Amino acid sequence: MRSVCTHIIFFFLVIAGIDNASAQVSYPGSELPADTPKLFAKGILSDGLRNRDFAISPQGNEIFFTIQGPRFSLSTILYMPKKSGKWSKPEVAPFSGRWRDLEATFSPDGQWVYFSSDRPLSGDIKKDFDIWRVRRLANGKWGAPENLGPTVNSAKDEFYPSIAKSGNLYFTAELAQGKGSEDIVVCKPNGAGFGKPESLPENINTKFDEFNAFVDPDEQFIIFSSYGRPDDLGGGDIYFSRKNKNGDWLPVKHLAAPLNSPYLDYCPYVTPDKKYLVFTSNRLNKAFANSKIRNYSEIKSMLTSPGNGQDDIYWINFNIDALK
Repeated sequence: MRSVCTHIIFFFLVIAGIDNASAQVSYPGSELPADTPKLFAKGILSDGLRNRDFAISPQGNEIFFTIQGPRFSLSTILYMPKKSGKWSKPEVAPFSGRWRDLEATFSPDGQWVYFSSDRPLSGDIKKDFDIWRVRRLANGKWGAPENLGPTVNSAKDEFYPSIAKSGNLYFTAELAQGKGSEDIVVCKPNGAGFGKPESLPENINTKFDEFNAFVDPDEQFIIFSSYGRPDDLGGGDIYFSRKNKNGDWLPVKHLAAPLNSPYLDYCPYVTPDKKYLVFTSNRLNKAFANSKIRNYSEIKSMLTSPGNGQDDIYWINFNIDALK
């Protein structure tokens, strides 16, 4: 009886420790989000450069995001680990820096990072964009990237991976028999790796472009971007769907302003504690809309600061119950 009680006490201590650890997750910067979008880590991740997509480890101690050059001339994954309890400055991820890489995301256990890259399978000739992954080694460092192979990847582009606890891998693909030019697909694990991509049903994919899907690790909801739908505010918006009791995806909900804007809003990501929705937007600072006379220094500041129309990372409070 004492042994049973000891195990029960230990179980509750473990659960309490998990909850406490989740509550203690800290983020770069000094401001937490609100019910309207705020720049994420202004001056650190949101600094006036083309910064996009975001992922934080389940343990809350590593961040990946992407920095890009004009017209996709450069795309590099940046890495921010916590060192001695403090966030370090961004540095090039150990598996990035040579080829165009983007959209890194953690597996639910934090032991893998999946990402998209146009790096060659061999030699120096760049390929189209494929899904790759790297494994965390015993020493805590990241191993060599591995391509997920021709069943997952094709002669066309694959982007924005999202991996569930079940092992299901979701990403954006251009399928020959797709519902639109870009579909959100899933590859289910099998003994040899992954099965072929399957387009998600019509409640998700349409004749319009669907892309950049974040799928809840428990696969109870999906948040993605779409361009061209009748309720699109202008540049591409973020949409939400959840599963019913039978496990079917329900019709999507358009996430209205102020989250969505007349500009491109994309790369949605929900933090592991499900408190915050992080996303990318190329929306403009409201100062661009007024007719105030400015001197050169003011103009230069506007053009080199967040909100200048290049990609910035934003976040907002996330309440899944409000989306039922």
